[in-house]
Amino acid sequence: MNFQTRNNKYGVAAKEDRTVDGIVFASKKEATRYGELKLLQDAGKIFNLALQPKWKIVINEVHVCSYIGDFRYLENGQLIIEDAKGVATPVYRLKKKLMKAVHGILIKEV
Repeated sequence: MNFQTRNNKYGVAAKEDRTVDGIVFASKKEATRYGELKLLQDAGKIFNLALQPKWKIVINEVHVCSYIGDFRYLENGQLIIEDAKGVATPVYRLKKKLMKAVHGILIKEV
C-alpha cells in the first residue's frame, strides 16, 4: 500500500521547497517572492528589504494585537508592506483593516 505524507490544511510545501538563503519561509509563494524582491533590490529598484516587519495595533491605549507582514521595503520613496497570501483568513482580513485604520498603512497582497 502506498502512503503519502499528509499536507497541512493550507497545502504548505515541503521545507526544502520553502528555503531560500537558509531562511525557511511559511510557503513556497513567500519564498519565491523573496527571491524576486532580492533581485529587485540588487537591481536598485527597491531598497531596505526587511523580513517579518511587526507593528503593534493599539486602540485607546489598549494593545489589541500585532500584525506581522512578510516583507517591508521602499519603492520610489514609498513604504511598501507586502503579504504573500494564499489564503486570506478572517483574522488576516481584520488585521489588514486595523493596519489601515490605526497606522494608515495599506498592505499589498501578492
